[in-house]
Amino acid sequence: MSSADHGLLAPGRVDSAVEAATGDAAYVRALLDAEAALTRAQAAVGLAPPAAAGAVTAAAGDAGCHDPRDLAVRARSGGNPVISLIAALTTAVAARDARAAAYVHRGATSQDILDTATMLVCSRALEAVLGDLDETAAALGRLAAEHRDTPMAGRTLTQHAVPVTFGLKAAGWRTLVLDARGRLAAVRSALPAQLGGAAGTLAAFHAFAEADGSHPDSGPGTDPGPGMDPGPGMDPGPGTDLGLRLLAAYAAETGLAEPVLPWHTLRTPVADLAGALAHTAGALGKVAADVLVLSRTETAELAEDGGGGSSAMPHKSNPVRATLIAAAARQVPALAGVLYGSLAAEDERPAGAWHAEWQPLRDALRLVGGAARDAAGLTAGLRVRTGRMRANLAATGGLAVAERLAAALGAHLGRDTAKRLLTEVSRRAADEGTGLAETLDRALREDHPDAAAAFPAARLRELADPAAYTGSAGALVDRALRRSGTHRAAPTAQENA
Repeated sequence: MSSADHGLLAPGRVDSAVEAATGDAAYVRALLDAEAALTRAQAAVGLAPPAAAGAVTAAAGDAGCHDPRDLAVRARSGGNPVISLIAALTTAVAARDARAAAYVHRGATSQDILDTATMLVCSRALEAVLGDLDETAAALGRLAAEHRDTPMAGRTLTQHAVPVTFGLKAAGWRTLVLDARGRLAAVRSALPAQLGGAAGTLAAFHAFAEADGSHPDSGPGTDPGPGMDPGPGMDPGPGTDLGLRLLAAYAAETGLAEPVLPWHTLRTPVADLAGALAHTAGALGKVAADVLVLSRTETAELAEDGGGGSSAMPHKSNPVRATLIAAAARQVPALAGVLYGSLAAEDERPAGAWHAEWQPLRDALRLVGGAARDAAGLTAGLRVRTGRMRANLAATGGLAVAERLAAALGAHLGRDTAKRLLTEVSRRAADEGTGLAETLDRALREDHPDAAAAFPAARLRELADPAAYTGSAGALVDRALRRSGTHRAAPTAQENA
């Protein structure tokens, strides 16, 4: 029986763009890209002839000739898949140009290649995530604008509180999504290449330059390597340190950021990515959590468009997308914890801490990728039942605006007296099943006739209308919608205007 993982137990990430971008084949592609970029970078600074760079790049372009399963099995002997891939790539390069084979992986260590490949995989996967977050934010923006003034019950500690608007809730969701998008975009732009050699000093590249007679401290380079024709730029020349020049060239060839230092045991890039992924999962999880609660049968204020069915109950339409997003939100923080733990990595290259990152990072990317895909679909088709929102808001007979009535009566009765009165009246209205305005009217006429004269029944009914007590909700929605997709810690003065 095949041992392939087809995502049978991971419906949240199945068939998503991120699943494909993080699969074994994608990793092999990235590993080969990292190797080819390394040879091209060495050619750029005079450590390899252009012909070698061309041969390695050409051979690395055929990712299909490398079987991920075979590489995985052979990785057992060395602890990572790079070692077996190098052997296969060297053979492929030699078949094209025997002299170029000597420049495969020259001077690098396995972690250089795997870390760089991982950053490439992450960058490519995040492109799809960012696109889905853009779609989600746009859909939430439309919902917030459409329902700017749609009243609904605010809920705190599971109970009805004061009224809010659905537009404000949707604007809040959008703000979280934009925060997450901003963090992911910033992290993505900073994902660095990795190149340090065996212990982070880049010493091997100096050694090769010396052996080739092309070291900047040993005069002009005259020997481009065994049997190779010299090419332009073979002399690294004086000035900037050779290793620094190579690091810059490598970053340019990969399209990744140039690190200040090799980061074999300085795992800030992975930790930053872990935090951004966990934040994104939580932001989308907040949307999902609210949708799940508000789509309960007894609440029914929201519904997914085309919910999922049940194997036993034909009448059900389950909020499947929200469920899968909520599941991701519960898993990613734990995976981020593993990645944060790998910051405590010993020596110049660690045993175990680095290795512990690989699968949790891929799982976190896949979970967030699936959640972002599902969030885009969920928000685009979300059904808002405004009638049900108004009915639920009215279910307490005006109790949701007791705060407003207490403030109004306080001017006549004093704050403490008004609060005691509204507390007693609210309890009586709940016990008797009467409306707050009706019960308060009776209490005022019986015990506070002066206040009763100032607050006739019609005025009390007006004050007890929950739909008329949404405060600055509309203005807050307007301000939130003026924010673009760029992350900021706080709104600008213009947005506050």
